[in-house]
Amino acid sequence: MMPAGPLLAADSLHKAYGPTPALDGADFSIHGGEVVAVMGPSGSGKSTLLHCLAGIVTPDSGTITYAGRELSAMNDTERSALRRSDFGFVFQFGQLVPELTCVENVALPLRLNGAGRRDAERTALAWMERLEVDDLGGKRPGEVSGGQGQRVAVARSLVTNPKVLFADEPTGALDSLNGERVMQLLTDAARSAGAAVVLVTHEARVAAYSDREIVVRDGRSRDMERVV
Repeated sequence: MMPAGPLLAADSLHKAYGPTPALDGADFSIHGGEVVAVMGPSGSGKSTLLHCLAGIVTPDSGTITYAGRELSAMNDTERSALRRSDFGFVFQFGQLVPELTCVENVALPLRLNGAGRRDAERTALAWMERLEVDDLGGKRPGEVSGGQGQRVAVARSLVTNPKVLFADEPTGALDSLNGERVMQLLTDAARSAGAAVVLVTHEARVAAYSDREIVVRDGRSRDMERVV
């Protein structure tokens, strides 16, 4: 049953790097199972917002609440544990470990959480099948295409059944055809698993896969009304 309030919410976030403000009172909220696109031009603060929401960067002021808990009240160990268990990540270039096979890459978060190799790789292969890359299990990242590698990265991000998936320009390194397929598979898999997706993008065609859009400009956020 979906909680009445947001699963993850931020209120009046401020973050500066030296004299340069990256966030200037940004707000954000997302419910379980919802896909929210965070849009804005380069340098607008959208990636900083994502990093704050994920507990990677600490804002200078403002509050971030996840499942009723304030992130700022957690210590580094607690936030790290949260990123291993409740949060999943997809980056622009996949960031797969080149020395590992694709199935080992997908299984890695489970192995880091203490799962045995056989069980971890069985779960990994099931996710790879959902992302249509189960035939690549024995290959290394350098032996697969960019689109295939990004699907492997999506499978890795979902293998722990995270509550929130953070996707930072997940199609930015792909051509339009591969990008469309990755977004379709990513959003379908996340929605079927009930995961919320924070999708950072500057592309309207990618944002079209979301339920709602938030535009960040000059460190401030604004909900956009979607015309149906």
